[in-house]
Amino acid sequence: MNTEQLSQRLARVAEYIPDGAAFADIGSDHAYLPCHVVSKGKVPFAVAGEVAEGPFQSARNQVNQEGLGDKIAVRKGNGLEVIEGGEVDCVAIAGMGGALIASILEEGKEKLSSVKRLVLQPNISAISIRKWLIENGWELIEEDILEEDGKIYEILVAEHGEPLRPYKGKDENSAFLFGPFLTAQKTDTFQKKWQHEMKNWQRILQELDKAADSEETRTRRLELGQKISMAEEAVKSEKS
Repeated sequence: MNTEQLSQRLARVAEYIPDGAAFADIGSDHAYLPCHVVSKGKVPFAVAGEVAEGPFQSARNQVNQEGLGDKIAVRKGNGLEVIEGGEVDCVAIAGMGGALIASILEEGKEKLSSVKRLVLQPNISAISIRKWLIENGWELIEEDILEEDGKIYEILVAEHGEPLRPYKGKDENSAFLFGPFLTAQKTDTFQKKWQHEMKNWQRILQELDKAADSEETRTRRLELGQKISMAEEAVKSEKS
């Protein structure tokens, strides 16, 4: 992967960054994503944010190597503290756990009042992001899912709006877990992901059946049984 040829995952994230938007990539690593969208003329300005010294230096070196120092600001800092209020229109956070992404958004949400779009790619626990979006006035407007190198990734795109709109007429618990748009689309990748998760839950449930009976194990068995039932419904082959 390089600036010219992004991974499939980052290339898909780039597709959801609006043309002409000032853009911030939080946790930018080598700054491949901002370098790509700026060099292609998709966006005029980008911020590449990194909290760790090593990735920060890698990002700065990459930007300098591409000759994009006048269009990409590489900044070291925690989460959204690397951007100023009103500086960017779009924020992307990719390649982290969903709970971590949600905490970054929560800790820096005062910076988001002028941001028009969030493009979020959690490696796990997308449900944490869906719940944060609803609690903070963001409407999920699109979801995507893809497989690359044996791993399956979800992408969530949100804008200011009516947070509950995508969930209307749906079972909210199921939609939070599987995604309201992804559940409706039922792609092969979606089904593969949740069939795999369902097998894991079934295996854990079998192990719990061997464990000593307690309130904790009974609660855990009930939770797993509910998840398995929802997954069975979600992966039905007929599409909505």
